[in-house]
Order: sequence, then C-alpha cells, then structure tokens
Amino acid sequence: MRKTVIATLALLLLVVALPGCGGPSVVKVGVIAEITGSMPAVGKSCETAAKLAVKQINDSGGIEVGGKRYKVELAVKDSASVPKNAAAAATALIENDGVLAIVGPNSSSNAVVAADVANKAGVLLIAPWSTNPKTTIDEATGKPKKTVYRACFTDYFESEALGQFTRSKLGAQKAAILYDDSTDVLRNQAQLFKKSFEANGGKVVAIETFKTGAKDYSAQLDAIKAAGPDILFLPSYYTDVATQVQQARAKGITATFIGSDAWSTPDLIKMAGASIEGSYLFNHYSAESPAQMTQTFVQTYKAAYNSTPDDVAALAFDSFGLLLKALARGGALNRAAVLEGMGKVSEFNGATGTMLFQAGSHDPRKSGVVIQIKNGKFNWFADVEPAPGK
Repeated sequence: MRKTVIATLALLLLVVALPGCGGPSVVKVGVIAEITGSMPAVGKSCETAAKLAVKQINDSGGIEVGGKRYKVELAVKDSASVPKNAAAAATALIENDGVLAIVGPNSSSNAVVAADVANKAGVLLIAPWSTNPKTTIDEATGKPKKTVYRACFTDYFESEALGQFTRSKLGAQKAAILYDDSTDVLRNQAQLFKKSFEANGGKVVAIETFKTGAKDYSAQLDAIKAAGPDILFLPSYYTDVATQVQQARAKGITATFIGSDAWSTPDLIKMAGASIEGSYLFNHYSAESPAQMTQTFVQTYKAAYNSTPDDVAALAFDSFGLLLKALARGGALNRAAVLEGMGKVSEFNGATGTMLFQAGSHDPRKSGVVIQIKNGKFNWFADVEPAPGK
C-alpha cells in the first residue's frame, strides 16, 4: 500500500503544474534499452531516437493534452540485455519514477518480461522492435495484454515473407538453419521459417542449434556443408552472425546467407567484413525509402548524430509518435486515459510506414522490406506487403 501511495504521489507531481512556477508541467516517459551487455548498438539506437523524438516535441512547445501544453522528460533505464534487469527497470520506472508510459525494451527476451510488469501495473508499454508474439499476448488467456502494444510486425509475418521470398525470388530449393535454441524469439523465427519455406515447396535439409555465447560452430557448419543447401538462414543477433558467416565461408560453404531483423545494425557489416557480402535480410524499414516521412526522419537523425538511423532507431521514434497520438486521443494525463487513447488509435503513419491496428489486436498490420548487403552497406531490395486481412 505504501509503495502504491508513493507512486501515485510521484505521478501527480510530474503531471500537475506547481503553483507559481509558470510554464508547462512535465510528463515523464520511461525508456528501457539494451545500452550495455550483448547488443549495445541496439540500445544506443533506441536511446538516441528517443532523445531526438523528445527534443522535437519540446522544441515545438511540448505536447497538448486537454487544451494545456506539457514538456516531456525521459527516464532511461539500461537492461544490459538481461531479462531480469528489464523487469526490474520496468518496476523502477513505474513505482519510483512515476512514468506515464514506457517505450522499450527492444529485444524480445527483455520485452516479454517488462511487458508483463507493465501489464500488471496498468501502464502502457510500447515495444519498438520485439517481434515475439508473446510480447503482446497473454499466454494464459491467448488474448492481448491489456496495456502492451508494439510498433513492429511479428515473427509470423516475417517468417512467412522470408519463406516466400527465398523460394520465389531467389529460387532456393534447399535451406539450412542455424539458430540459438536458448533464445525464444530466435527459436520461434527458425521454426516459423521452416514451416513457411516448406509450405512454399522448398525443403529444409539441415537444422543446427547453438547456445548463447558460442564461439566455435565447426560441428554445426560441417553438417550444414554436407547437406548442400542453397541458402543458410541465420536468425541470430548481429554479434553472433559475424562469426558464423566468417566460419562458414572459411569452410567453403557457398550458400546465400539469409537473416532476420536481428541482423539490422550496420555494426554487423563492420564485424563480418566481406563474408556477409551478397546476403539478404528482412527488416522493418529502409533508410533508402522515398517516403516523405521516412526521409524527413532520416535527414533529421543524420543532422543530429551524423549517422544513418537503423530500424531500431526508426521504430523507437515511431513508438513516441504512437504515444503522442494516444495522449491526444485520451485527453488527460493519467495512465487510464492514455490506455484508453491508445485503444482508439487505428492508424498511424511514421518513419517505418503505415501501421494499422485492427480491433482486438495490439500488433500493427504493416509492411516490411528485404535488404541486400551489397558493396559494404544495406541496400533496399524489395517491399513486402502483408496478405489481405493479415
């Protein structure tokens, strides 16, 4: 009871103007990112995009809710890519910082547990980059978690699209898969890709696994080479992929490498070098897209940070756009109103394209892109639209 009272008082202090202070009050929004640990590039992209979004909001006079304007203040927590840290960060943001809503975490293993904390506390959480269906779905009921939404597509759409692409566009007949079976989202991507590839007439000739932190893939790659696949699907985070592709090429494996959105940071190309050249990955957006909102975001981000934003940055930026729309629809600065407002958002146009939220779903229906790694950089290759009604 004491913690509840303290949290409530903290929230009131954050969103109500103090007498005599003048100017707008402050709305506190939490961010959970993987700033340290196994995927620091992901955390950095999320944090920089969040800061850019908040700067734009505040530079324009803040947010307007119920006829009043409020400045936005970030409370950033580092999960260090550890699920228990992500859960603890969500608890701290809710109980100690009194945030109105949370953006992040990004990796699914972190997002699922943080989402459970937010859902139990009745706080809106928008996961930018987590594709695991468990992030937004309550496993016990099979229904959406009441307070959790995402800004990206799910593993179902990604794996279905990859299966179709590798068969119809690349003409692949035989596929091999190497995945981390200790990471739920990567295991899910592997299994769903197998289902899609075979449903489209292909054959998976080898499936090999590894554990997080592995450095030597000799045994797995020997088995894959013996199977003679046309493509090798590697649903692994970028920190593992670099070593995998280098060792595969050293063993004489000539299959085309295929990746999921877990590959998306440009750091992969720096780490993998020439071994990754000619590979394909499925992603949430392309910085090369001619769409006006995409290019506006890309140019603004480049001006601020002198680098091209990856998909994590674009999705984090869009997550703040979703939150602003929820605040406007809710009409009041309390957690219940923000959730009510989010439930009224059926469409949002952002840097990563158009999101359509269908009734009863907290997962947006949106397109994806296939990117080819060519000449040492990510290059747009094809847009992929979801099937009608999905």
